[in-house]
Amino acid sequence: MKKIIYIALVGLAFLSACTNSLDLQPLSQISPDNSFANENELRLFVLSFYDSMLPNADGEEKAFTSLYTENSDNIVLNSLDPKLTGNRTVPVSGGGWSWETLRNVNYFLQNYQRGGVAPGITDKYVATARFFRAYFYANMVARYGDVPWYSKPIEATDTQLLTKGRDPRTAVMDSVLLDIDFAIAHLPANQSFSEVNRWTALALKSRLCLFEGTFRKYHTEFKLSDSDRFLKQAADAAEELIDKGPYGIYSSSPDKAYTDLFHALTVNATEVILARPYSASLQIFHNVNYYTVSPSFGKPGLEKKLVNSYLMRDGSRFTDRTGYEKLEFFDETKDRDPRLSQTVRTAGYKRVDGVTALAPSYSGTVTGYQLTKFVTAAPNDANGKSPNPLPIFRYAEVLLNFAEAKAELGTLTQTDLDKSVKKLRDRVGMPPLNLTAANTNPDTYLSAQYKQVKGSNLGVILEIRRERRIELVMEGFRWNDLMRWKEGHLLAQQYKGAYFPGAGNYDLDGDGKTDLVLYSGSQPSVPGAQFLKLGTDVSLENGTAGGNIVVNPGTPKKFNEDRDYLYPLPTQDLLLNQNLKQNPNW
Repeated sequence: MKKIIYIALVGLAFLSACTNSLDLQPLSQISPDNSFANENELRLFVLSFYDSMLPNADGEEKAFTSLYTENSDNIVLNSLDPKLTGNRTVPVSGGGWSWETLRNVNYFLQNYQRGGVAPGITDKYVATARFFRAYFYANMVARYGDVPWYSKPIEATDTQLLTKGRDPRTAVMDSVLLDIDFAIAHLPANQSFSEVNRWTALALKSRLCLFEGTFRKYHTEFKLSDSDRFLKQAADAAEELIDKGPYGIYSSSPDKAYTDLFHALTVNATEVILARPYSASLQIFHNVNYYTVSPSFGKPGLEKKLVNSYLMRDGSRFTDRTGYEKLEFFDETKDRDPRLSQTVRTAGYKRVDGVTALAPSYSGTVTGYQLTKFVTAAPNDANGKSPNPLPIFRYAEVLLNFAEAKAELGTLTQTDLDKSVKKLRDRVGMPPLNLTAANTNPDTYLSAQYKQVKGSNLGVILEIRRERRIELVMEGFRWNDLMRWKEGHLLAQQYKGAYFPGAGNYDLDGDGKTDLVLYSGSQPSVPGAQFLKLGTDVSLENGTAGGNIVVNPGTPKKFNEDRDYLYPLPTQDLLLNQNLKQNPNW
């Protein structure tokens, strides 16, 4: 978006409400008597939804996720979120149970006709508002299950709506489908990464229907029907975008195309459907460089099971190799799916603006698998100085949604895989996924993790999950994926990093020089090396006898299968509205 749009929105004061209350009118100069007199007023009001409702790089509460950070088993930090320790508490207020953004959407839908603008002009703005209402409610249902459905702004005197209970998720999701289908039918088809269009609506429909379809399929305890209906709609929406949309998979060379997509300073219009704009010229920044290189920002790194999931470059499974568990960093990262070396530092890694190869820096990663995805030039390493735009909807996700929905329905064909997963593998020069081979010989390493998957499509579902985890890492999907698949137990397993046989000198990038020294006792003298003291700076599974790095070994991790798939409602809201009921076991 242009800088002037942001300035105008701030000046209009209805960018966001200052309270979570449902009974307050949006804070703006606009009232029903003088509002929406022309298209510009319609447009400015609708543009406020982008900033207040879409995810950004700073936090997850309003938009339910944040871009590039993940509190899951993908990215490990040196401290654990309460979601991972089982120590979440019921909030007094907030916690995501926030409705002011919905009120702004409903206010618009109730009042957009007051100015007398012709329907031919208002249609796309109504469609945008209904897109955002569908987006809002799909996220609320994913987090809380049953939620109250509000289709209009609530007045302070409307005690019936102010005190209504939660509507069944089945009814809410049927209303969500009506909204998103309206958006698909009425949004323009022109390509734009800064405003939603018909293709963004199809991408959202594929995402929300896939979530709902798989949640209903795997969470039999909720006794929800119609899982196949949602899965079919997910597949159909994705296929329509694939067959008719203007997007494709960006490609250049297999060893750089994936990473180039994410550190580019301008949006890649080939693949990115909708992006959160960041820009040095507009002085709008995020923090991903500092997040990945600073010792004071959690020291994030990929978790070991994710690293193990990357295939060999020839398409064979890394975890089928004899002795894979004890391969040291340089050997384990050789000849793998090129997306591994384009996601973390491996041998030969250079910064975007650099000429010197850099080994992983243990001052910036707690697992040894130091993140490079989204990382731009070194001058952007300061706190809050990363200028690259971040994708919110990407064509790659749509391809994966299509393949997964068809696999879960049992209708997946090799042709379907070739029009979806193959495109992602082609980008990085990987062999295509073969349906028959996958189902004939399912990966036992993955099947031990994804315990809910059964049936004749077991093998290919596991492979699509592998592809999804690898392709979309750091893009905010993993938590919701584990929740919908009913695989929360993976969050409670010990997080691990790279393997070391014990104290010693280690050449991490194969250049013949010592990059890292693990020691006990007194620190040795090795010029140019990093030093980690065993038991103090780093812990191995078997202490001085070696093993994988274990992260936060003294902090128990728990996941309550009877509780943690849904979030708790705040106590304040339960007290104010006696018709609201708490989620089970909170």
